[in-house]
Amino acid sequence: MSKKTKDTDAGTDEEGAKGGRKKLLIIALVAVLAIGAGAYFFLFGGSGEAEAEVASEPGSVLVVEPVAINLAGGSYLKLGIALQYTLAFDEGGGHGGAPVQDGSKALDLAIAQFSGAALSDVQTNREAMKAALQESIVEAYHHDVMSIYFTEYVTQ
Repeated sequence: MSKKTKDTDAGTDEEGAKGGRKKLLIIALVAVLAIGAGAYFFLFGGSGEAEAEVASEPGSVLVVEPVAINLAGGSYLKLGIALQYTLAFDEGGGHGGAPVQDGSKALDLAIAQFSGAALSDVQTNREAMKAALQESIVEAYHHDVMSIYFTEYVTQ
């Protein structure tokens, strides 16, 4: 065999190996997607519409004591919030066993978000800042809190 023939045969083997790896990768990707879809429907779908309705219904409200938060430039915000829990949480379906209403995480998140903010931002972007705070609180409480309300919002 000539050197040219050997090089050509080696190139064909490498291309075949690359093609086999691509097929294996595609098959593995499809399998992972199928398993993921199955897990999603197992965990979130078909468990009963009644459970989903109870989870999205409002439950009790916890009013958290107002706190003064230092803003940029020596100003401050006196912020009071209330947490709207889900009915599922009130009925004992909350994370961590028996429902315990605690606003400390919410206060910590509010202080972290608003501390050092410009007074003009706090005054003009109130709804946007509330939406961002609500999103972080809902996540922190594992969706046991469905919304928040400002009970006090005073700037100086």
